[in-house]
Amino acid sequence: MDVAVHLVTFKQYCLVAALSFIAAIVGGITGYGTGLILPPVLLPIVGPAALVPVISLSALMTNASRLIVFRDKFDVRHAVMLAGCALPTCVAGAYIYTALSGKAVTIVTGLALIVLVPLRRIASRAQWTLPTSGLAVAGSGYGLLVGATSGSGIVLLSILLAAGLRGAAVIATDAGISLLLGLAKTAVFQTAGALPASAWIMAIVIGCCATPGAFLARRLTAGLPIHVHTSILDGVVVLGGALLVIQACGGGR
Repeated sequence: MDVAVHLVTFKQYCLVAALSFIAAIVGGITGYGTGLILPPVLLPIVGPAALVPVISLSALMTNASRLIVFRDKFDVRHAVMLAGCALPTCVAGAYIYTALSGKAVTIVTGLALIVLVPLRRIASRAQWTLPTSGLAVAGSGYGLLVGATSGSGIVLLSILLAAGLRGAAVIATDAGISLLLGLAKTAVFQTAGALPASAWIMAIVIGCCATPGAFLARRLTAGLPIHVHTSILDGVVVLGGALLVIQACGGGR
């Protein structure tokens, strides 16, 4: 992958820093934020080829801080199962990203997410849950998707909700799984030459500014009723799906 070097101004760094803080608060409440809020701003600054590598690298810091904040809610069993199934396909997806465009798969993912929420609510009323075999298949599919795209983290959120997790347990488990997969993606992108020094600098700025937001989000969610928190999570899934479709149709990678 040929990653062009983009000169970043002080104002652009300040803009990215401010949005990173906001995205971390959103992510701490909903389980997801950075992959939705930052791409439209980062794209003209770092270029399309570096977009996913930069977000993946910065996510190592944001997910680590989120995991620390919500560590008492971390679901080890679901995390081990999903991460184990997703890791091999995540590496494959990251290699695919270095050579191919993800426009079509992004559109399909966005539409699927929009449909997932009403289906999950119907399944919840019928007391359906995702079985172990279903979790394994979903984890493998998610790994391929997250390796090759930006903004697909909401798929993991949907899987965890379907597995029966709620509230802060979704946030913590999502962060732990995403941290492990992020390490794998970063290793692939670094090997492929998709992470020059400028990308590391931008990722560090994002990570440092996002970390305080995770701790603030913990305070905001402390007294949040579980049904309200779940409704917020559902809203983010639908919004994320719509934004993915809009981003892909707009010609972004």
